[in-house]
Amino acid sequence: MQPSLYLIPVTLGETDIERVLPPHNKDIISQINYFIVENIRSARRFLKKVDSSINIDGLTFYELNKHTKPEQIESYLTPISNGFHIGVISEAGCPAVADPGSDIVAIAQRKNHKVVPLVGPSSILLSLMASGFNGQSFAFQGYLPVDGSERIKKIKQLEHYIYREHQTQIFIETPYRNLKLVEDILKHCTPATKLCIAMNITCEDEYIKTLSVKQWQKYLPNMDKQQCIFLLYK
Repeated sequence: MQPSLYLIPVTLGETDIERVLPPHNKDIISQINYFIVENIRSARRFLKKVDSSINIDGLTFYELNKHTKPEQIESYLTPISNGFHIGVISEAGCPAVADPGSDIVAIAQRKNHKVVPLVGPSSILLSLMASGFNGQSFAFQGYLPVDGSERIKKIKQLEHYIYREHQTQIFIETPYRNLKLVEDILKHCTPATKLCIAMNITCEDEYIKTLSVKQWQKYLPNMDKQQCIFLLYK
């Protein structure tokens, strides 16, 4: 097999491997000795979850996150030049999507290395599928501004897009700020605008519900410290 950069999805939360990842992923992982990861500890835990017989101490890990110096990143691909596969593992879901893994993929493409995305759960796409919103035109906005006034300004801008462009708007928030974000949406969006709250996707306590802003005023789920995706549409 041609030495490749494999993009390895992980489970969302404590979901069983068998529910969300195909056996093919395990076969590929067993052939890889070099991994570029967002967090070494959680990556090691994930690999043991995939196959308890894996010799973790025999693997090489390169850490890629906001603390990684740009000049280090390119050297992480050296094993491919020496004939070895490399796996990329992010903290949750799919590598390179709202994730620093995109930096290493860009370098691999530039160097003409083979890049192989493996099948696995994407909270962004799964929430869109279950929302009932426009799946033909959508935008993932990542995190909204932390500053209150800037966040409100952004929310109004996104609401403008859904009516003008007929485009679903998808975004996330740090778990402890979930409630504040939703409160801002309920306070500043039109009552008829629809909000989908998708929480703990693929987990046992999965919650995905779409209601109008007016309907959400009556009841909100407990989102404190939960992994949520938020979607707006008309």
